[in-house]
Amino acid sequence: MAESLRITEIFYSLQGETRTMGLPTVFVRLTGCPLRCTWCDSEYSFHGGTVRSLDDILAEVSSYQPRYVTVTGGEPLAQPNAWPLMRALCDAGFEVNLETSGAIDIAGVDPRVSTVMDLKAPGSGEDSRNRLENLAQLTANDQLKFVLADRADYEWARMQLDLHALNGRVGELLFSPVHGQLNPRQLADWIVADNLPVRMQLQMHKYLWGEEPGH
Repeated sequence: MAESLRITEIFYSLQGETRTMGLPTVFVRLTGCPLRCTWCDSEYSFHGGTVRSLDDILAEVSSYQPRYVTVTGGEPLAQPNAWPLMRALCDAGFEVNLETSGAIDIAGVDPRVSTVMDLKAPGSGEDSRNRLENLAQLTANDQLKFVLADRADYEWARMQLDLHALNGRVGELLFSPVHGQLNPRQLADWIVADNLPVRMQLQMHKYLWGEEPGH
């Protein structure tokens, strides 16, 4: 495979979010992102990185003998060779998650991949970048995440559930508080009070390792 990608890091850790939270996972963090969310915790991946071949990436991932692999960033779909990377990982027998902002067309992502799409709430400062056409492409194998900074973000997210008829169509609807900004208990109380059909999640890795890269 002659294709190559610019990689910030490859590491083995516990998945801190999504439906595989708590499970050992290899993370392949691609370099670069066209968005600048106010709460972003991976700015270090915006620049730099190392150009590596798909063969090299696949060999390092395989060395951990994982079941789960997460392709993340930055914004991984900003690199065209993210698509062949995900196909190669699926062909190798791994269960693959893609973490994407939703600002780039997800058409053509291998259907074996569980796309975890982040619909940007107003508090992110990047809600104008949401590519709403992507919502129609999500399936029961995929996951839609809302990262919420305050009550206004929560009300906005709640409206999106109804506006786009997301309940029952997307595999997982995930509500997350911005770490250190929105009190998790407050978000939990809102979800229960409104009986929302969503899964609340915390960024488990931050409670274990703080803001350290490589986790």
